Amino acid sequence: MSRITCLATSLALSILSIPTLHADNPVADEGGVSLSSDDIVKVSADVRVDYQHQWNDGETVNENSGIEGKYFIFKVEGTIVDGLTYSWRQRLNKPHKDASFFDATDWVYVNYAYHNFIFNAGKEVVEIGGYEYDRYPIDLYSTSLFWQNISCFQFGASVGYDITPRHRLIAQVAQSMFHSSDNRNMWGYNLLWAGNMGCYSTRWSVNLTEYAPKHYISYITLGNRLELDRVTLELDLMNRASSHQTYFLRDVSIIGELAWQPTDRWRIHGKVTYDVNRSGTDADMVVLDGTELTMIGGGVEFMPLLKKRTSLRLHASCYHSWGHNSNSADVMQNQSTVMSVGVRWFMDLFTLNRK
Repeated sequence: MSRITCLATSLALSILSIPTLHADNPVADEGGVSLSSDDIVKVSADVRVDYQHQWNDGETVNENSGIEGKYFIFKVEGTIVDGLTYSWRQRLNKPHKDASFFDATDWVYVNYAYHNFIFNAGKEVVEIGGYEYDRYPIDLYSTSLFWQNISCFQFGASVGYDITPRHRLIAQVAQSMFHSSDNRNMWGYNLLWAGNMGCYSTRWSVNLTEYAPKHYISYITLGNRLELDRVTLELDLMNRASSHQTYFLRDVSIIGELAWQPTDRWRIHGKVTYDVNRSGTDADMVVLDGTELTMIGGGVEFMPLLKKRTSLRLHASCYHSWGHNSNSADVMQNQSTVMSVGVRWFMDLFTLNRK
């Protein structure tokens, strides 16, 4: 498939998503089976395998083309006593850095709910706003440079407070996403508002993180989601800054996705991302200085099997990027095109409850 054909296909998918209205994708949410307060142990598995082909400036990139096992996720969760739950999610196909088993652990934590308060402790998601960041990774086909390079699971503790049933504030202290094996004594501080105003919802945050000992970078992230029947529009805006640089609009990521689900079994989406860093500093270790890269693409999903305890999804997508990426290790570079087709299978393997 040529880059021009891929780009035309992606634009067509984006346009097709415009005139209609969204229902929740029954297999888009992680696992697809909710946890009951009577469940002592619930075990599930999620697998995604893709055939992927990449071209850079028209030339095939062999090391990033072929059949690839994208995800093999194993999850255990349950209720210990009323109000006290636990969750453990492990990626069985993720390498262990620093010879640590926890490198392949997305999260493992306990959660205690008391009246309007929620307490979490363990390895958990760093509370950065935005909907792309918050999405289950098995449901993403291509992403912003920020998403590709951020280490979003860290040890820490958080406190949530439900202002109303639709609005939650979360304050979190966690190990810095930029800590190293030589210095783990680095920290991040996060405050997030998750709001739900009917068809419009938010994931807004302010974050302060050590990127080097006693040196901090801040994020302001505004995640916005609009749902109108069978159409969903997500728009994330992120500004990053540190000392000794212009604070606003020099180091930014913008992510937009428009999705249409005409039936429970079909979903079509179009997506655009823009990452830029003209800060002139090395404080941003995720989107490197000198980067300005735009990506556009889209895809289609079909769910032939939708059962209470299992689901099957077939998917295809194509994305194209242009501009400059200062990180040569990233997949998306100037004039990169990635096409993929694949399958995802979810299974609720085992449940033990008190009844």
